[in-house]
Amino acid sequence: MNLKIKYRGRVATTQDVSFIRKLIAEHPDDSRRALSQKLCEAWNWRQSNGVLRDMVCRGFMLRLDSVGLIKLPPKRCSPNNPFVNRKKPQKIVIKESSINAPLSTIRPLEVHQVRYTTSEKLFNSLIEEYHYLDYCHPVGEHLKYLFFSKGDPIACMSWSSASLHIGCRDKFIGWSVDVRKKNIHMIAYNSRFLILPFVKSPYLASHILGIISKILPVDWKKIYNHPIHYLETFVDTERFKGTCYKAANWQYIGKTTGRGKKDKTHKINRSIKAVWGYPLSKKFKEVLRHA
Repeated sequence: MNLKIKYRGRVATTQDVSFIRKLIAEHPDDSRRALSQKLCEAWNWRQSNGVLRDMVCRGFMLRLDSVGLIKLPPKRCSPNNPFVNRKKPQKIVIKESSINAPLSTIRPLEVHQVRYTTSEKLFNSLIEEYHYLDYCHPVGEHLKYLFFSKGDPIACMSWSSASLHIGCRDKFIGWSVDVRKKNIHMIAYNSRFLILPFVKSPYLASHILGIISKILPVDWKKIYNHPIHYLETFVDTERFKGTCYKAANWQYIGKTTGRGKKDKTHKINRSIKAVWGYPLSKKFKEVLRHA
């Protein structure tokens, strides 16, 4: 029987509670972390790349503990949480070489996926220094790219897991709620796009979008062990028009509501964003709607 408790898309059942109680009773000396890892193994609760969903599982158990359905052992330690105790990226000073030239003179561009590399700190620093939204550590699956011309960095771009629910996008794709939850990982979200302010080159932004649409799917499959079939981004309509996305053959889908995912007031509390999308295959809707 389903209980009125939901965590990260999973609805708790009486069978879940009974199983977890038994697991705790059979391993009375285990820590919370050890128990959540055992539960992940028992339920085969894994990310698409095979890694245990330990943190999500532990949050699910804590939710059940908070309402008295299970009794977890006492917390043994409070490790540093980098998402809570987050420091700003270390500033890395670069030579601000002014570029004001046609695209043909700065091509070909070098593209480096820098997550898990020594260049990731440079990416973080540039976003913090020059992007109007500053640097924010992405949550979930994500990749980071640096673009170079003649050895100098000229642009940054990051991609992360897509938002679970965007009304106009979900209507455009035409998938059900259950299918969306199952297949949302096959969409990648362009969370940051920065061309350094001292770089001026017409059509550079759309050229970069064209390059990344070919590189990103390959890297994503290699690192996360699953394909992506659609790209999306939000453009702040109070600041930008989305011209480079249009020039790169992205499609305008609609607008966000301006309320955020946790809104309960039904009142606009943030800027309206234009939603743009880019399919990576002709049958992307068919794939995304497949149950």
